[in-house]
Amino acid sequence: MTTIDPHATSSSPSAAGAGLACVAEWLTTTDHKRLGRLYIGASALAFVGVAAVALLLGIERISPTREWLDVDSLTQLFALERFGFIYLVMVPLVLGVALAIVPLQVGARSLAFPRLAAAGFWAWLLGAVLAVVAIVNNGGPNGEGRFYNLFVLSTVLVLVGLLASAGAVLTTILTTRAPGMNLRRVPFFTWSVLVATLCMVVALPVLVGDLLYLYVAHRYIPADAALNVLSSNRALAEWAGFGFSQPTTVIFAIPVLGFLADAAATAAGTRLRPRGVIFGGIALMGLTAFGAVLQTSVTLRPGFVDAGFGDKLKDLLPFGLVHGLAALGVFVAFVFGAQVLVDSKKLTSAALFGVLAGLLALAGVSSSALSHIGAAHLLGTTFEEGTLLTLVFAAVLAAMGAVSYWGQKWWGSTLPAKSTLPLALLAFAGAELATLPLLIAGFADQPSGVFPAIESTNPGVTDAPVNFIYSGPAELWNLLSTVGIGLVLLAVLVFVALSIRSFIGGEAAGDDPWDGQTLEWATTSPAPLHNFADIHIVKSAEPLLDLKPSTRSEA
Repeated sequence: MTTIDPHATSSSPSAAGAGLACVAEWLTTTDHKRLGRLYIGASALAFVGVAAVALLLGIERISPTREWLDVDSLTQLFALERFGFIYLVMVPLVLGVALAIVPLQVGARSLAFPRLAAAGFWAWLLGAVLAVVAIVNNGGPNGEGRFYNLFVLSTVLVLVGLLASAGAVLTTILTTRAPGMNLRRVPFFTWSVLVATLCMVVALPVLVGDLLYLYVAHRYIPADAALNVLSSNRALAEWAGFGFSQPTTVIFAIPVLGFLADAAATAAGTRLRPRGVIFGGIALMGLTAFGAVLQTSVTLRPGFVDAGFGDKLKDLLPFGLVHGLAALGVFVAFVFGAQVLVDSKKLTSAALFGVLAGLLALAGVSSSALSHIGAAHLLGTTFEEGTLLTLVFAAVLAAMGAVSYWGQKWWGSTLPAKSTLPLALLAFAGAELATLPLLIAGFADQPSGVFPAIESTNPGVTDAPVNFIYSGPAELWNLLSTVGIGLVLLAVLVFVALSIRSFIGGEAAGDDPWDGQTLEWATTSPAPLHNFADIHIVKSAEPLLDLKPSTRSEA
């Protein structure tokens, strides 16, 4: 049974002045379209800051024998890079797009629990600021500062805020769909968000629990107690490191495939088939959540080949569940989503963003599976770092595509395709240049500087400062990677500037500029406060095609 949610939305501006009223309205808004844009804007700003940190670290790694940065700050900068890319950029970008568009796609008048989603955004923003303050004061992972407790609690606040917003989106999909829209008829992007938010609701509370456990241990267990390892700033790597690495990060890239399928179907102008296969592929990616719930690295042990049948089976079953099926799922969803563009020979700027982001997601999930093959010895090297960046950049490209595709539903004006197409190619080229050298360097055993664990719990990993010297052309790979990060940063900055200019004074968009298939194109541009003037009765997975002349072929 589906319902239309009549939740309250933001109140009208006060008479205290147009400027103050506008600010107050944004600060107190419960309109899902504005909440989504707040997430997108804040995470875009965070991306600029975190990418700048990544550039500094890249410059430091170009010349291993010369120190540009204080050695004591390297560990904290690496922690800021990883924490920032995942929980200040990747997750809020995906959630922001979901908040802004999913209620429109399912035909809802409003977001379910809009005040919860609004509280989630402000909790995330406050936690993000406090976490950065703690890291700057050497309180992050592996640091020695007294701000460690602040970092742990602020990270918990970040996660709770993201969970609140994810829960609101999940509830919207499950309870506020238009009449006739069952789960087999939801748009591809909405289905991918459903899978991703379900995984987040399952996985992130486990990370929150571990962080609270570490806080209590650090706060109340004496340093000379038997469990003093729990009271160390370095305990985060051992007990909660799974939340800052693969396969947990694969969860946050799931909506990339949903966006690809939606943008491809619209560009081709056909009903994308087979829906069940694409839905199944996206759902298989959600199995990576088991890796987070298990709180351990699901790997094929180095002696897997020589082990007996029983031992092989014990390794292969969990590895296949967490990594193998996810890689198969992303491959299936990408192939069937992109095939329609090949067959139709049609390509829009949004579809190009989707295809390039899908390629990065496919590479990231495949690399995640490869890194967990013990015989390759890739965990703890830059291969893991390159995999993370691949997934992060996949989400960034998908978010850029989502803004160019759905932006007119939020602002009422459109982005010029002739400007966004080169930016898509530039961002993709930069992403490949940033990640491939790190993957290659990982095979040459270049160590990653992120969350190095202590020697007592991870044999072979020392407690010394990060050392980038290894047997390989370190300068070349690190130089190429640094240039790639700079290109992605440049593409994002230009895209943000172009978006601001276009959406403020650009050409007005029509209600259905893409000749779309799903319900978000059935309302005006920009969409009104309550989204729709009328309740739509859905009779198929492409309700707008049912209302248009039957001039299109089946895919």
